[in-house]
Amino acid sequence: MTSPMRTILIGGTLSAALAAPALAAAPGTMDVTVTIPRLKVAEYHRPYVAIWVEKEGAPAKTVAVWYDYDMKNGEGTKWLRDVRQWWRVSGRSMTFPANGVTGATRAPGTHKVSFSRAQLGATAPGQYTLVIEAAREVGGRELLRIPFTWPAKAGAGGRAAGTSELGAVSISFR
Repeated sequence: MTSPMRTILIGGTLSAALAAPALAAAPGTMDVTVTIPRLKVAEYHRPYVAIWVEKEGAPAKTVAVWYDYDMKNGEGTKWLRDVRQWWRVSGRSMTFPANGVTGATRAPGTHKVSFSRAQLGATAPGQYTLVIEAAREVGGRELLRIPFTWPAKAGAGGRAAGTSELGAVSISFR
């Protein structure tokens, strides 16, 4: 091997070695904590919840939909359109149950879900918004937005607080 060739290989190896720790240090997971409040109402139904990511100029990316997916003849899907904002931006074009996205409705309490960078659709650096919408039969609907920057720093996050169908919602990166 000639001397110039060695320099190129060594330089390439050095730049790859320097880049690897930077990539490894960037968080690859977003943890989302969603609180569904316990409501004192005569007729309580668990809310349908949709969670998606928006980036200006890109299609919305649904990451979770909690609904009655195991109802006979897929009847749970007919109320998905009540989660109106999500339905308009993403839901109506989906096929259900959506693999890796569909989940059962959740009882009142705090629920933590985690999403990888690929699941979030956060492929390009920039400003994103995590959107969470809840709608409940014989109840109301509520929508919360939490902006975040990708790539995120470990420990970074955000929060929002609902007033009716959703309680505290927070995101953090690891």
